[in-house]
Amino acid sequence: MTPDLRHVRWVTVNRTIIGRPWRGVAFDVLVAAVVVLLGLAGLANQPGGWKATLVSAAMAVALLFRRAHPSAVAVAVAALALVQVVAGWGPLAFDVAVLIALYSVVKYADRLRDGILAGVGAAVGVVLAGLQTQGVIAWWATAIYYGLVTGAVWLVALNVRTRRLYVLTLEERAATLEREREAEARAAVAGERTRIARELHDVVAHSMAVMIVQADGARFMLDRDPETARQAVKVVADTGRQALEEMRRLVGVLREPSAPDAQAGPGAADAPDGPGAAADPAHRRLALTELPALLDRFRAAGLRARHTVTGEPAPMPPGLELTVYRVVQEGLTNALKHAGVGAGVEVTVACAGDAVVVRVVDDGQGRPPVSPAPSGGHGLVGMRERVGVYDGSLTAGPRLAGGWQVEARLPLPSTSATTEVTAA
Repeated sequence: MTPDLRHVRWVTVNRTIIGRPWRGVAFDVLVAAVVVLLGLAGLANQPGGWKATLVSAAMAVALLFRRAHPSAVAVAVAALALVQVVAGWGPLAFDVAVLIALYSVVKYADRLRDGILAGVGAAVGVVLAGLQTQGVIAWWATAIYYGLVTGAVWLVALNVRTRRLYVLTLEERAATLEREREAEARAAVAGERTRIARELHDVVAHSMAVMIVQADGARFMLDRDPETARQAVKVVADTGRQALEEMRRLVGVLREPSAPDAQAGPGAADAPDGPGAAADPAHRRLALTELPALLDRFRAAGLRARHTVTGEPAPMPPGLELTVYRVVQEGLTNALKHAGVGAGVEVTVACAGDAVVVRVVDDGQGRPPVSPAPSGGHGLVGMRERVGVYDGSLTAGPRLAGGWQVEARLPLPSTSATTEVTAA
């Protein structure tokens, strides 16, 4: 029941008449009616008689449009007041319409210049009204009184105009911020979809490549060397389990978004696996410390891989560290798919100066795969996109001595010293 009442109230408040809010129209009609009544009240004894009443009616009609066309209304009312001055009728009760028109042009005009001009015109009218006022008080005293009233109306209108423009500015700023938030949200969604697509490619394509190579090898060696075939089948099973685990972790990030950590630093929300990834083991991110485990899996798949780290690794943003990991993974996968089982691969991660250089080189001397490697992959394209995000460069191609080489250079946020660690 309550939501329906709120809806009815909202519709009532926002109802319009001829395109304008009904409350504003009703108020303007009331103001015009008051001006007409003041003109009719003095019909019997005011100077000008019924002609002055017609002038008041014309002023009242003009005031009906004071919000939509304030400057034009001010000119029309001033012209009618000038007719009154020329006729020598002097100030009358319905001349309150002049003050209303002055207030309206200061408050509603697009430019304050119109309000200033209206104020100048009102000052001239004040002098003329003082000159035409008959009584025991000097004309200048009457003019000062009229001037104080007119000036007070002008200042009140200026204050209301300032407040109105301030509120409109706040509303516009709020609307702009809302549009910016929506745009940022759409950009974040698009970026997250791109990241998920890359991660799914890395998990599925790399693991499937290893499984296909091992399955072909097992089929080829099933009758000649059953033990080797069993080992290949074991690698297929282990690789499939690991891929399934990584995919579950990735999908879990989408299904169960973790709450932002209040204690996390400014870059916590930008971690590759989402907020809270470092604290939640199920949503952990891949790091360079896991490169040895990655090489062990490819060694089990049949590659003769060596891993060399040159220089002291500098602290990297999580996304940059993940990019290094994925470049190595893609290079090893390509070597296994195209160079074949038994190929020698040298993985080098060099941290020197202001950049980290990742190089994956194979000798191309492995056992040819039983079936041709599937074509149409997006490995190199994905690597170029990842590296391009961090303003890096990627080169990939055959070597003169045989084999294939992939080299990526990524700018580092800070310099690092140079040492050398070699792992067999």
